[in-house]
Amino acid sequence: MMADAPEVVAQKLAHLPDTPGVYLWRAADGTVLYVGKAKRLRPRVRSYFASDHEASPKTRLLVQQIADLDTIVVPSETHALILESNLIKEHRPRFNVMLRDDKSYPYIKVTLQEPYPRVFVTRRLVSDGGRYFGPYTDVAAMRRALEVVKRIFTVRSCRYDMPREMPERACLDYHIGRCKAPCVGLQSVEDYRAMIDEVVIFLDGRADEVVKRVRERMERASDELDFERAAELRDALARLQRMEEPTVVLEVEGGDRDVVGYARDGEDAAVTILRIRGGKLLARDHRFLEGVEGEPDGAVLAAYLVSSYLNAPARARDLLIPFDFEDRPLFEEALAASPGGRAQVLIPQRGPKRELLDLAEQNARHLLEEFKLAGQDTDERAADPVYELGRQLGLEKLPRSIVCFDNSTSQGKDSVGSVVWFENGRPRRAEYRTMKVKSVEESAGPDDFQSMREVVARYFRRRQDEGKSLPDLVVVDGGKGQLSAAAEALDEVGLGQLPLVGLAKREEEVFVRGRSESLRLSRRSPALRLLQQARDEAHRTAVGYNRKRRTLRTVTSELLRIPGIGPVRRRALLTVFGSLQGVREASVEQIAAVEGFSDATARKVLTALGVELAAEVAGEGPAEGPAESPTEGPANETDGRVAE
Repeated sequence: MMADAPEVVAQKLAHLPDTPGVYLWRAADGTVLYVGKAKRLRPRVRSYFASDHEASPKTRLLVQQIADLDTIVVPSETHALILESNLIKEHRPRFNVMLRDDKSYPYIKVTLQEPYPRVFVTRRLVSDGGRYFGPYTDVAAMRRALEVVKRIFTVRSCRYDMPREMPERACLDYHIGRCKAPCVGLQSVEDYRAMIDEVVIFLDGRADEVVKRVRERMERASDELDFERAAELRDALARLQRMEEPTVVLEVEGGDRDVVGYARDGEDAAVTILRIRGGKLLARDHRFLEGVEGEPDGAVLAAYLVSSYLNAPARARDLLIPFDFEDRPLFEEALAASPGGRAQVLIPQRGPKRELLDLAEQNARHLLEEFKLAGQDTDERAADPVYELGRQLGLEKLPRSIVCFDNSTSQGKDSVGSVVWFENGRPRRAEYRTMKVKSVEESAGPDDFQSMREVVARYFRRRQDEGKSLPDLVVVDGGKGQLSAAAEALDEVGLGQLPLVGLAKREEEVFVRGRSESLRLSRRSPALRLLQQARDEAHRTAVGYNRKRRTLRTVTSELLRIPGIGPVRRRALLTVFGSLQGVREASVEQIAAVEGFSDATARKVLTALGVELAAEVAGEGPAEGPAESPTEGPANETDGRVAE
């Protein structure tokens, strides 16, 4: 059922322009609920009341709370993209995707606009000509970088507005060698600016270039017989060489790149960015995002890039992202127009760049797992294939728990079903279940679809009755037919919202409920291997239980031929000797020792099973006890130890 727009909103809908812009949905108290952008405001805003939004509970809840509407017209989609980001930061609407930790991260600022630049930490970005490095989500890493600058370079720490403000004498930093006192004319502007250039190069991750410059200046000072200056440069070079190595995390494929990793689990998402300069991985920044429920991955990634990366004061030449998103052309236009300069946005599929993306995604998964563990939402880490499976299937929630169903039958007889449970990519055998199929008539032959329907329905109905947790993903062994049968069973028990897939054996196709075309994963894909492992485990369990049932039926039919041996004695024999062969190999004395048996009944059992017995000595045979009543139990009773 489609929602009716409030009267105030309905009046505004009639006069919306057909141009790019930003819209703000407001609650009755004026609070901004959601900020969105549109290429054409009129159709985009009207669409909220033209659909029932059954597929998006989040949007349906938003529409129910809408009481008013504001719109802002802008010249282009790119302007709308940037304005949307700014308004989200200002109003923090509850229905928008936002950075969970959207606080102000620190930067290292170099005041290049001043004649004698300073280097200090700031949390405010001001367009005043200064150069910013960061943001540093790891404050310890920022302090280490600042400490390196202070030890190697003699940057002034005073706050004088030089040369307008000049002290009368040099401060303590000059006397301990931390500054060369440009404030009293002991260091020229040119020499100080040359040192600041090296500071900028160092903070930009190109320490090897600074080493080269310092070595050249040291050699030049030595050639000019300025040995005191050469000694200072020698000491600076030694400190730089000692401090450079720990800042290099990893040598990777050459060039400057920013690599974005992404991981998601239900309402939580994490984004990491690896900063690579000169082929060296120097730092990793990260952000957590909230309000991602119901949003596609592309929208979540775009929200991070626009709200955080777009405002970065310095960027690499290449930006590597894990997947495409709808607003990518607008984002690239905004990048080109921003102070940080143009960056080429790439989505590598193979080679060294793809390996960098994989590394970034591993970092994102690691951080998200740490966050989930800290919140006590889970007991152990999910394996990497679990993340990939969630991505490949387009699941909003990480499939930490997976159940897989399979059936087994022997020419229409002994039809059974099995359920296996995988937790965080690993089998959890305590949750395995097997059951006899009751709804399929043996005389009618096998019916795999009906068997699947029964097993799935019975399993989930019992799980609901017992108040147990439900899995994040349901897998069935089979193609469209088995998938359809399982879907009917889930609908029957009111769990149609559970994600459901089928894995067909022949081509290893993945059939997803709600999609007409099958999904073909790479044979090397860890996601496919996880599905195969669950499928094979369910098949092994089903076949094993079917074999047990078939053996039990065969043993029971053999013992049924023995007159006077009812179900109680049959169960006693199988309990003691384990199998029909075990009974055959037992002696008369061993069988007679079983409760309810005598020597005579023991001999009768062995004779009926075709075992030759030694001739009995005359007069020694005990009188046979009374035969059991045929009313003692049903003739085809089994051991009763199967689940359900």
